[in-house]
Amino acid sequence: MMETVKFGIIGCGLMGKEFASAAARWLHVRESVPKPEILAVCDVNPAAAQWFTEEVPSVQYVYTDYKELLQNPEVEAVYCAVPHVLHKQTYVDIIDAGKHFMGEKPFGMDLDANQAILDACQRHPASVIRCASEFPFFPAAQLLIRWVQEGRFGRILEVHAGLNHSSDMDRNKPINWKRTLKTNGEYGCMGDLGLHTQHIPFRLGWIPQNVCAKLCKYVTERPDGKGGMAPCETWDNATLICDVQAQTGEAFPMFLEMKRMKPGATNDWYIEVDGMDCSARFASDDPNALWFTQAHGREQAWCRLVVGSKPLYPTITGNIFEFGFSDSILQMWVAFMKEVAGQAPGFGCIRPEETAISHRLHTAALESQRTNAIVPI
Repeated sequence: MMETVKFGIIGCGLMGKEFASAAARWLHVRESVPKPEILAVCDVNPAAAQWFTEEVPSVQYVYTDYKELLQNPEVEAVYCAVPHVLHKQTYVDIIDAGKHFMGEKPFGMDLDANQAILDACQRHPASVIRCASEFPFFPAAQLLIRWVQEGRFGRILEVHAGLNHSSDMDRNKPINWKRTLKTNGEYGCMGDLGLHTQHIPFRLGWIPQNVCAKLCKYVTERPDGKGGMAPCETWDNATLICDVQAQTGEAFPMFLEMKRMKPGATNDWYIEVDGMDCSARFASDDPNALWFTQAHGREQAWCRLVVGSKPLYPTITGNIFEFGFSDSILQMWVAFMKEVAGQAPGFGCIRPEETAISHRLHTAALESQRTNAIVPI
């Protein structure tokens, strides 16, 4: 088995640094899986690469043009985190360069861009191509998934999933690329947050059949950083109600919540499954616990089970300790590296075909908002 896989990073921002940190912590991993080695970095802003050259000893190449990185024969795999408007061309170029590839959501700014990326995937079946989503790798979320697979919930009544922020409640927060149509796309908050809410449901086979969408814009302009104001063009909040069919045949509603303006929320990710026999909920603001119901005759009591650090892929960390966001990032990258090594990952990262379901859902949600109707998918 290969001992390392040499990576290039395109986009030297927050998530690129998280990947570099995960690679540096690979000694935590107790799986027989290759280690990612960050060999090259690229950002149109040369200053953005400075942290990598100072803190990541394995970095040998620094580029401002990602095409030069892709031409480097030593680079075997790429992680790319760039604005949505750049996804179509950049992702297709990465895939057509024959590299293994981890991209960021939404895997294309719109449905057409996503289709172009999926067409490139078809041209390179030997490449491992996935989309990043770290939240499902919290041990308590994985326990909820196992309970669904074991049939513990009985007939499912409802599923709720969401990812919420509150930072945009500050109306003096300067505008950025996620607030403009030309760089973020018409999906707005759905493109930025949606796949995080859909990773687990789609993997469990809960595919929306239709959608009724409520999309909201609350802040119409923000400081432009130059002393003036700039228009905010994208959706701040989205709530989607979908009809879903369980694999056992029964239908149930699924509620997806994606909000940049949710009072008190700081990157609050959650999933709740309500069933006739059992219900369970995981939320990232209580990261070490799974809440579940226990029936007492006609009454149900919510119980809190502390799961601790019992991840999908074993690490050196004792299971009595707490599990956090950086640990979930590490788990996500182990899942990716297992696939690169030809191993079955268990749960695994978001697949390209799952991003296509998300795009169809978000496109239908825009139509639902325009027509005030339930739109089939």
